[in-house]
Order: sequence, then structure tokens, then C-alpha cells
Amino acid sequence: MAAYLIGSLDIIDRPGFAEYARQVPAVIAQYGGRYVVRAGAAELIEGDGPLHRQVVLEFPDMAALKIWYASPEYAPLLALRQRTSRVKVIFVEGA
Repeated sequence: MAAYLIGSLDIIDRPGFAEYARQVPAVIAQYGGRYVVRAGAAELIEGDGPLHRQVVLEFPDMAALKIWYASPEYAPLLALRQRTSRVKVIFVEGA
């Protein structure tokens, strides 16, 4: 069953985050992941609060998603992303 990372990002260092965005797609693909949503136009329909940059990644299953997130290849990029943005991230299994 597919698994998804859903993230809402507030970028605080645009040049630093641009470097993350340049490097991360190859590491995502290396672990079988792909972008479903990557910062497209968004519209808040219900609820309140700021609307940040959205991302949805799809992996073959939850194990693959967790292996990627904890991988040595992603570790330096994760640290870069954490320095350059504030993010809410959830992992969820697909239907």
C-alpha cells in the first residue's frame, strides 16, 4: 500500500532552501519516491491560519518512506531543510 509524506512549509531562508530543493529530488527518487504535489498554487477553502508551501511525496509503502527519511543520503538534506524552513510533516498510508 502506498504511503505519503504530507508537508506544509514556511520558508525562512530562501537561498538555503533553494539548495535543498535542488538536491532532494534525486534522493527521493533513489528510495522509490515521487512528488505528487510540489508547491503548486493552493487555496484555503476551510479553516484558518496561514497557507504555506505544500508538498506531497508518494512512496511504495510506509517502510520505504521511513527508510528514505532516516537514510544517510537524506540526513544532511534534512538538516538543511530544518535550518531553512519551519515544517509540519505527517506520514500517512494510502487507501
